[in-house]
Amino acid sequence: MLWYVLYTKSRSEKKTAQHLDEMGIECYCPVRREVRQWSDRKKKVDVPVLPGMVLVRLPDKERSRVFESPLAVRYLFWDGQPAIVREEEITALRESLEQGVVLEHEVTQLVPGARIDLSDYGFEAQEGTIKYVSSNHCWIVMESLGFVVKLKLAK
Repeated sequence: MLWYVLYTKSRSEKKTAQHLDEMGIECYCPVRREVRQWSDRKKKVDVPVLPGMVLVRLPDKERSRVFESPLAVRYLFWDGQPAIVREEEITALRESLEQGVVLEHEVTQLVPGARIDLSDYGFEAQEGTIKYVSSNHCWIVMESLGFVVKLKLAK
């Protein structure tokens, strides 16, 4: 089974993941804990790392099942094919988030044809998954999606 990227309705990533889980569809909505301040209180909230997206794992012929959830919008496509996320990329993202040192994140889209060369920093890619950690940032390149997830680490 492959991991696919599913777009959700605005600000409903966690609810979509909950619906899909109840339907028996394996899904992953990566979140990070953040402290938000209101005028009268502070509260820890889980913020989705991939805004508007949930990762789902199911057989190709069952991909249409996700649309039984009213919050699912469409799949992400890359080069005319459904974008596939490799298991190594999911594992790298989970490991980075489980360490609990992420302060903020930024998602940027890769420009087709642009290359990110990390060999200048003494790191090399492993099977297309590039993971670079500086003193205060960590980059996880999801080439199959065309995205770079930039994580700011606690000092």
